[in-house]
Amino acid sequence: MSKAVSLQSRLIKTSLFSSMLAGVLALLLFVGISLYQTMQLQDQLMDEIADMLLIPDISTSSGQQVDELSDEFDIQYQLKDQQQVLSESENFHLDHLSSTFKNNADEGYDLIWHDQQLWRIYTSQNSELNTSVLLLQPMGERFKALAQNVMGYGLILIVLWFIQWLILHFAVKRQFKVIHQLSREISAKSADDLAPIQQQVPELKELQPMVWQLNQLLQRLEYSLVAEQRFTADASHELRSPLSAIQMRLQVLKRKYPELDQDLASIQNDVNRGTQVLENLLLLARLDPAHTAQLPKSEMDVNRVINEVLQALQPFAAEKNIQIQTQFAENLVITGNDKLIFTCLRNLLDNAIRYAGQNGHVFIKMQQKQQRFSISIEDDGQGVTEEVLQRLGERFYRALGTKTQGSGLGLSICKKIIELHAGEIQFSRSAHGGLKVELQFPLPS
Repeated sequence: MSKAVSLQSRLIKTSLFSSMLAGVLALLLFVGISLYQTMQLQDQLMDEIADMLLIPDISTSSGQQVDELSDEFDIQYQLKDQQQVLSESENFHLDHLSSTFKNNADEGYDLIWHDQQLWRIYTSQNSELNTSVLLLQPMGERFKALAQNVMGYGLILIVLWFIQWLILHFAVKRQFKVIHQLSREISAKSADDLAPIQQQVPELKELQPMVWQLNQLLQRLEYSLVAEQRFTADASHELRSPLSAIQMRLQVLKRKYPELDQDLASIQNDVNRGTQVLENLLLLARLDPAHTAQLPKSEMDVNRVINEVLQALQPFAAEKNIQIQTQFAENLVITGNDKLIFTCLRNLLDNAIRYAGQNGHVFIKMQQKQQRFSISIEDDGQGVTEEVLQRLGERFYRALGTKTQGSGLGLSICKKIIELHAGEIQFSRSAHGGLKVELQFPLPS
């Protein structure tokens, strides 16, 4: 079975991932634009310094300004008059580059790799004064300011992503309240309440098709339940009357023709079986595990109910010489419907007596474990296969090769009665050779 995925978490992750992707793209665009602007600004600064150095008369203030700019932006310069150095910065240490640009008539910017770093170079000349200037700046100086800006922008993005995650978490959770409310309304539906579901305000367009389909399903289900109830009532009336009439005619025939008593007895058994099937079907139709609160319950003595069942089934046990061994628990009182519990225990004990062999044994054991108690019923009949165990409790199911009479509804009725009492029923192989049925009930607090 695949693991369930939270739609709420997926929406939050998708929204946050989209925002992070957009933020990263914006960061890359910011880096590109900032790099371009930084290069333009620093190149203009180098051009201005070159212009200040190439003027015919450099005043004291102009020279001081050049030194300040070169120190602040780590720009090295060298001013030459043909072979003679007129002026240079204190940290200028690339004298051998002067010869490279000695006869270079081209002016402008260039990049060189020197001393394990990349340098930006700018050359300019004054043809009237026959002077030239060479400016150098490490590219790392330009990237230093850019890196600080990028780090600041990245920190802002991280803070914004965290704030967005908080907003998404609470906003999406609030929007999902409508879905949760719809889920509660659906779970509250029962056979007595199949009215259409109304969406909470505000209505969500995405939920409207699903709500419409659910309402259509509820409408069809209501029609089906009404039809089933009508069929149950009609079947109860139409089938009981013919069966009662057949039984009356059988009684008349037995008195009129006593020599046919053996033949009429088999017909009587068939009629009794049909009556039992009808009663079981009507009982199954009336039982509904969703209406446990409406089921009339009272405190009942389990030992008393079991004794009544044993008394009712004593003739059948005596007919096969079945020995019934019991192990009762003292003062065991539970809350339940005594009539339904009686029906359940009667079906189970009747089933055990039927499937126990001639001169066989049936074992009844009760025990209490913390806040639950159990009743186990076992017989020493023929063993059951795993396939049979898996299907026990299905309506009309009877194992192949079964010779005992029955409708296949007894265990289904027991299962439904136990569900009405918030209990459990388990089927397993008995250590005595036959079937073991264990009932577990919660004790009253």
